[in-house]
Amino acid sequence: MLSVETLKKNKDKWWALPLVLPLLLLPLARAGNTYVHIEGGLVVLYYLPLSLLSAFIMIYGRRALPGIALGVVVYYHRNVGLLDLSVTLLNFFVPTMLSWAGYRIFAPGQHAVSWWHARSGSQRMFWLVFFNASVFMLFYQIAAFLGLYERPTSLTGDNPFTVLTLISYQAVLVGCLTGMPFFYLLIRVLRHPRYLKSFLSQARAQRDKKVSKAEVVIWLGIILFLLGCLVQPTSDNSSLFSTTYTLSLLLPVMLWGAMRFGYFFITTAWTPVLALLCHYYYLYFPSVPGYETQMVINTSSYGVFSLVIVFMALTATRQRAMHLRGRRLALIDPLSHMPNLRALNRDLGKAPWSVLCFMRIPELELLGRNYGVMLRILYKQQMAAWLRQILLPDELAYQLSGHDLVLRIHTESYLERIDALDKRVRQFRFLWDGMPLQPQVGISYSFVRSPVTHLHLLLGEMSTMADLSLATNQPESLQCRGANHVQKAVKLKVDMLNRLQQALDNHHFRLMAQRIEGMRGDSYYEILLRMRGDDGELIAPEIFLPVAHEFGLSSRIDLMVLESTLKFMDEWREQLPASRFSINLTPATVCRVPFPGEVQRLLARYHVEPWQLIFEITESQSFTNVEQTQVTLSRLRAMGCRIAIDDFGTGYASYARLKSINADILKIDGSFIRNIVTSSLDYQIVESMCHLARMKNMQVVAEYVESEEIKNVACSLGIDYLQGYVIGKPQPLESLIVAKPDTAT
Repeated sequence: MLSVETLKKNKDKWWALPLVLPLLLLPLARAGNTYVHIEGGLVVLYYLPLSLLSAFIMIYGRRALPGIALGVVVYYHRNVGLLDLSVTLLNFFVPTMLSWAGYRIFAPGQHAVSWWHARSGSQRMFWLVFFNASVFMLFYQIAAFLGLYERPTSLTGDNPFTVLTLISYQAVLVGCLTGMPFFYLLIRVLRHPRYLKSFLSQARAQRDKKVSKAEVVIWLGIILFLLGCLVQPTSDNSSLFSTTYTLSLLLPVMLWGAMRFGYFFITTAWTPVLALLCHYYYLYFPSVPGYETQMVINTSSYGVFSLVIVFMALTATRQRAMHLRGRRLALIDPLSHMPNLRALNRDLGKAPWSVLCFMRIPELELLGRNYGVMLRILYKQQMAAWLRQILLPDELAYQLSGHDLVLRIHTESYLERIDALDKRVRQFRFLWDGMPLQPQVGISYSFVRSPVTHLHLLLGEMSTMADLSLATNQPESLQCRGANHVQKAVKLKVDMLNRLQQALDNHHFRLMAQRIEGMRGDSYYEILLRMRGDDGELIAPEIFLPVAHEFGLSSRIDLMVLESTLKFMDEWREQLPASRFSINLTPATVCRVPFPGEVQRLLARYHVEPWQLIFEITESQSFTNVEQTQVTLSRLRAMGCRIAIDDFGTGYASYARLKSINADILKIDGSFIRNIVTSSLDYQIVESMCHLARMKNMQVVAEYVESEEIKNVACSLGIDYLQGYVIGKPQPLESLIVAKPDTAT
């Protein structure tokens, strides 16, 4: 046991596999060499030892040198002297080490990667193939010219610039091009047998997904048929397929394999095919006049075929890899790195039935606005990782835009799994800069059947059910609750959005004005908004403003109301001199940075003084971004506009929030005013509000004054302004115009 462990630990030492493997594989490489006699000289058609030794250097580096030296000495020492053997060693060492050094220098960080790594292919092709073979032949030619070889140098002849030298150079070049990937694979498998499994797995991954077993069998059958035609003995009855014509047919067949089967497979398969063709060259290449020239063309075709096959395989494999990478990226959200809606649509098609779980986290919008988009991204990532522990391997959490997530689970025991999912969500704690956050999560779920052609509509309905889940504090089923009322609600919302958009485009709004009477004789008007319906009816703001807020149209509506009011004041300034108007602002408008500048430009355009405008903000909603609200209100007050807090008393922690807001007017909500006569509690609350307003130097407006009794009590409390039906009902803005008397004719 100790010896086995020691062998595994030290197998890559120079005295282990790097020393033994050259002795085992060098005979195989030499057996793959092919020689031919031309004009009384010996030339090589296919030469593999250099590619084998280069593969050793690539894998083991300097540790391979002792093994290479030992292998060369053992197999090249026969019938040669010490000088000849030394020159032979240098003939192998010099090109392999120089090419390896150049490859390491010009491919930094990539020299140790696999031969099959595509990114360093050009550097590898130059240094380990072209440069390696060229230096090998150049060294051989120089040594032969100087007479350093004791044996006859028939590979070169007296003149190195001959056809014989060209044929030999092409043989070494083709041997490096095709032999190195083959021997690299062989050495890696002998070093780690499990590498064969990895190689086959990668080869299958490079294969075109549409390749079938029948196509592979047909391709192999054609290759074997063409090889059989080439290597069978020729006779007088031999056909055209027994000549070099069949050799040209191999190229399109191999290109077919290169385009379909991938770089790994085709480069490995081409080496034994080429070795077989070179070894039996005499069977399909008979000796005829002009034999030497034909042999040059024939050997060059080996090189051209090899280059074309390798580059086409590499190009096709790269294109497939880029296409697959593009498809994978199309299924992943680029920010959260989670599967997106397209991935969900694909995965739903893999099973006949699935259960979708929709998760809504509305507080993420506020948290993301305050702490940045990374909070929302990290929350979703950590939530998905937290839920993955109770999901099956093929069940995933999918990213949706905004503050939503959706999960796909199997239908088996789905009710129990939904309950487990709900409990798991409640246990989740999200830490942001050490601060624990646990926003409320609404969950809805629904059965779906493949194929799902209405996914977007379904998710919209589930979103509505998730909102209901936030209120009921439990998962809600779309099937149990029924989808009809959800679909109806969604349809009504979409219809209202379309009507709202058309009203904005065509100015189908009507401004109403309600008088606010001052106890000291002054008064102003609050602008109220109505939308004209298709039949001319007026639609109340509580019907369309929630839709406008949800779809981001509230700021546009506020600007439209502001500009229409200022335009009216400018047009009728003579009939309504020194008039003042109060305009309601939505939270989205108050939190917009450019809003004060827009107000200033509109005031200048319509020549209206800032003191003529009062902006009302809703206390219960407008403080979601306190910092920006403070900045906006401060700039508006600095211009000369006045600020009123509307519906005071209905929001959360009104008194605490009022400490941080500087305003001019406090409007007490009508829910406290309407019972001020009959309820002592409401009376005390209103009295405390008035006291607080005086401490803040604010004027007080009482809403919902609908009787003389309420008016008298409000006056006794020192309230500055009254608003309600007893003061005046909302009326069209145009009705405020005082008509000039007709000029006598």
